Amino acid sequence: MSEQRADHGPAHVDGNALAGPLADLFAFEATTASARCATCGVVETLARAMVYRSGAGSVVRCAACGEVLAAIVDAGDRVFLGFSGVSTIEVRRA
Repeated sequence: MSEQRADHGPAHVDGNALAGPLADLFAFEATTASARCATCGVVETLARAMVYRSGAGSVVRCAACGEVLAAIVDAGDRVFLGFSGVSTIEVRRA
């Protein structure tokens, strides 16, 4: 989604432009998405990852190399998601 400026090409819009696309992407069974490990490059569905759970949340590790792919922290009224070890996530459309 890009708007043209008269002087220098595409203009930016704010992050609210992502509301529709992100709502579409997050309305799926997340464990069927494929993630590429930033460390070893293996691509696997999230369902195949190793998940370590604790009272604060979960740490998601690559099934191939064991490196951290993601962390999910449940803070009651908020949830924090970090995908520091994932270089890409692929979601297949139905």
